[in-house]
Amino acid sequence: MVRWISALAVAGLVWTTSAQAEAIKVGILKVGASGPLYVAQERGYFDAENLQVELANFGAGQAVAVAVASGDIAIGVTGLTAGLYNLASNGQIRVVAGLHREAHGFHTQGYFASKRAYDAGLTTLRDIAGHSVALTTIGSTTHYAVALLAMKYGFPLDSVRILPLQSNTNSAAAVAGGQADAAMVASTMAPEVEKGGARLLGWVGDETPWQIGSVFVTGKTADEHGGMIRGFLKALAKGARDYHDAFTDAQELRANRPSAPAMLAIMSKYLGALPEKLDGEIPYVDPQLRLDLRDMARQIDWYRSQGMVKGDITVDRLVDRRYAVPLQ
Repeated sequence: MVRWISALAVAGLVWTTSAQAEAIKVGILKVGASGPLYVAQERGYFDAENLQVELANFGAGQAVAVAVASGDIAIGVTGLTAGLYNLASNGQIRVVAGLHREAHGFHTQGYFASKRAYDAGLTTLRDIAGHSVALTTIGSTTHYAVALLAMKYGFPLDSVRILPLQSNTNSAAAVAGGQADAAMVASTMAPEVEKGGARLLGWVGDETPWQIGSVFVTGKTADEHGGMIRGFLKALAKGARDYHDAFTDAQELRANRPSAPAMLAIMSKYLGALPEKLDGEIPYVDPQLRLDLRDMARQIDWYRSQGMVKGDITVDRLVDRRYAVPLQ
């Protein structure tokens, strides 16, 4: 049974070994992208690897990375951030696997224009230059997505006025109310912003696919606990395969398959949300836990160019090839 704890309550040994199972603490965010972990837990995949996994909820990816680096938890499973890259530059973090990506056909985050801005000519993503865009925080995954859009359409990022509003809810309210020309909006909030006259310009996954999720540990753990890591990744990959096959068709596009209701029921149990709501929060999950190394190198370069990553970190130093599988 999962014993839920807050980030502040994470304490004591990172893992312990008994005759029955090896107990480890794993830091996650309480979001739909954590679905493969819930599936692995619910279906006994961790148990089959002689692992007693305790899932610890955190409020932000940066906090998970700090907890891994400090030894409060054994494994982190969350998005790649500037903070993680900075810790990795100090040798404190190694990435051992991937998880979810923004991918074509998976509509989890969209670009929406306010009614006022749309009527004034902001009708395509190429037109975003010179406008304000609401997103969560500076240096966030949403910030990086806007940077990718600028790269794709050839406009300078500094021509966009970034409005860091601290939450997806605030961003959605800003574009619906016309306080922002455009915003990054979660798909579950799209109906509400469209009621306010906002218009969809495009989906992040369709426009700029990129690597978000990762599995990471300390260098010491990677060097000294290979059996535990391999067992954990084997179980997680089974959960990822179940998740992938429930929500992905033969063309690798978003589609609910016969096993989708069962997946949504598991996620509903752990996330405390109705299955129909969670159905709009399904990212692409790689069934082999592969990593898009080319995009990760691009992320590091961009964060460094913005002054958010200071240390000397490269993909080769960050990714532990003893465990990680690269996306070809």
